[in-house]
Amino acid sequence: MTVLLAGLCTVDVVQRVDELPAPGEKVQSLSVAVAAGGPATNAAVTVAALGGSATLLSVLGAHPLAGLARADLAAQGVDVVDLLPDHPDPPSLSAIAVRDRDGERTVVSRNAGGLARPIRLPELSGDFSAVLLDGHHPELALGVAKWARGRGIPVVLDAGSWKPVLDELLPLVDIAACSAQFRAPGSNLHERGVPTVITTAGSGPVRWSTMAASGEVPVPVVAARDTLGAGDVWHGALAFGVGRHELPELIGFANEVAAERVRHTGPRSWTTAVQKRGMGVR
Repeated sequence: MTVLLAGLCTVDVVQRVDELPAPGEKVQSLSVAVAAGGPATNAAVTVAALGGSATLLSVLGAHPLAGLARADLAAQGVDVVDLLPDHPDPPSLSAIAVRDRDGERTVVSRNAGGLARPIRLPELSGDFSAVLLDGHHPELALGVAKWARGRGIPVVLDAGSWKPVLDELLPLVDIAACSAQFRAPGSNLHERGVPTVITTAGSGPVRWSTMAASGEVPVPVVAARDTLGAGDVWHGALAFGVGRHELPELIGFANEVAAERVRHTGPRSWTTAVQKRGMGVR
């Protein structure tokens, strides 16, 4: 499966701790990891771990910190297209603490909010099975969605929170995969033209609906070691599975891959387990 992913790429500094610090408190970490992050980026790593071909459109730039993200993504087998390779500012940065006993985490991130330069969509080619957007670079999301719609490529939206671009973007989306906190002003997503709406709820059942049917799919019960990026992994597995699975089996596949992620500590150790289990060939 060949998936085009467009959106945010961050540099994540992840520290594992016994307890999350209180305001004003300093704690000693148990381990430190540095990896590329962000919704579309983690989804791209997931596609590659499942044996697919992942092309990520994002902004990294020329700052030395961007080299950390590039090296990590190259090691994970993700093809990166940097849309602003001469951008001098540091890439988006996330400071993350993960609690060792249950995998709960805190995240402080700048995301793409400070990027003022326009992004020009590159010439796109390839036989993509699906497109995944996270909406963090609005111009990019709209351009890719229009390009995919014109070629009949399914568009999957990672809808973590409402963004102004979604007013224009939602009519171009085939599958909107929403967090439980997501709210669309004024109307539901079917009324905005989205054929399939999926809502995750952490460890709770995943709900889905189309214009003709609805249901829910249970999430595997696992001992969580690290929840960082689990939702992004779920979205990557969903995009990978488009065209291979139908609802509700598609959701069950994504649930299984995300469950494997939370069983493992650190931002990348889970990918080896997914590969060893051959989860992408099922």
